Amino acid sequence: MFEALTDKLQNVFRRLGSRGTITERDLDEALREVRMALLEADVHFRVVRDFVQRVREKALGAQILASLTPMQQVIDIVNQELIELLGGGQPHVGLQRSKDPPTVVMLVGLKGSGKTTTAAKLGLQLRRGGDRPLLVAADPRRVAAAEQLEALGKQLNLPVYSADGRARPLQICERALNEAKRLGLSTVIVDTMGYLQLEEESLAELTELRRRLSPAEVLLVADAMTGQEAVRAAEEFNKAVGLTGLILTKLDGDARGGAALSIRSVTGVPIKFVGVGEKVDALEPFHPDRFASRILGMGDMLTLIDKAKETITREEMETLEARVRRGALTLEDFLAQFQRVRKMGSLSQLLGMIPGLSKVAGRIEGLDEVYLNRAEAIVYSMTLQERRHPDIIDGSRRRRIARGSGTTPTDVNRLLKQYREAKKIMQMMASGRGPRIPPGLRLPQ
Repeated sequence: MFEALTDKLQNVFRRLGSRGTITERDLDEALREVRMALLEADVHFRVVRDFVQRVREKALGAQILASLTPMQQVIDIVNQELIELLGGGQPHVGLQRSKDPPTVVMLVGLKGSGKTTTAAKLGLQLRRGGDRPLLVAADPRRVAAAEQLEALGKQLNLPVYSADGRARPLQICERALNEAKRLGLSTVIVDTMGYLQLEEESLAELTELRRRLSPAEVLLVADAMTGQEAVRAAEEFNKAVGLTGLILTKLDGDARGGAALSIRSVTGVPIKFVGVGEKVDALEPFHPDRFASRILGMGDMLTLIDKAKETITREEMETLEARVRRGALTLEDFLAQFQRVRKMGSLSQLLGMIPGLSKVAGRIEGLDEVYLNRAEAIVYSMTLQERRHPDIIDGSRRRRIARGSGTTPTDVNRLLKQYREAKKIMQMMASGRGPRIPPGLRLPQ
């Protein structure tokens, strides 16, 4: 989402870095470009004005450290101010909890913001953390809303409570709470009504629901691609029901991203989660410092490591390392690594988290799925013996594998070459002759 903003900020810093010293005039010129870049990214004008002013004051008042160039110090100040803008340096603390279970989490938002899908994603996120959530379809007015949530619940093996269209939202929620208590569930996620706009009747309905449910969290689900409309919606919902947090969806889209940078500052409400894709596990806890680092093109290795830990267990890692040490790495292992990468997210997103590779990530957008699908097809077209002993693959076998996978012998050769190179690098790492990197972080070339 932030590619254009990241490129412009990096260009500004690059020009500053080409100068030995930075004058006040140089700084003002650079900040003028930063201001334009933020405004073009659809950041709220008041937020931009205050942000640039704070950066200028800190930059002029800062003493140049002997270990830093002036440009590096300006980048550090911009980074710190971005972190503050996004919610400060506090770590993500998750959801608030009720003293007496179940904890009620109420999701609110406009129609089309992705609220129902987000309810299911949040349920999956909580279950992975040890919770026992119940999804509640409390939007009887939208056609097939309950059916959509039930389908998602079935897909994720999460319980869903719904009622017929004649029941009022409050009745549905009260019955769902009783059901959650009966089953001993820990969290109730309420998918409330979606509105085209907040009117007096809508406000009264939401206010009454909040009063009767006494939720520990009232989270606004806002579509980041709607820009300043998302900010206005957040202000209105906050005044109406008192939000405790925000979930920004569609952060993987091609919008300019101004909502993400504006919404925390304008509303004073923290962003708790962000949706980064259509897959059911594409919901991430929001960390202001990591997000700021991505915007500045400095990567986000901590999130990348978290994703790797989710896709490979310690036992799997130790087993793979032992196989590498023995030189027993097969094409089956190689394919398993590709599949782990796919579970972690799109290849372009993962590369964007590695410092210095954000530009590379932009160039391969859309190609990663093609590459991984082709690699899978090639390996699955091999016999078991060929996967475990690739050295036996000669010209005739390559042609047969290519026909079976719908590729060419050149594609097969390329994959075999990449396998051998990866095997060599992993053996070097396992023997201590290279940097130790968790296997889940290895990416195809």
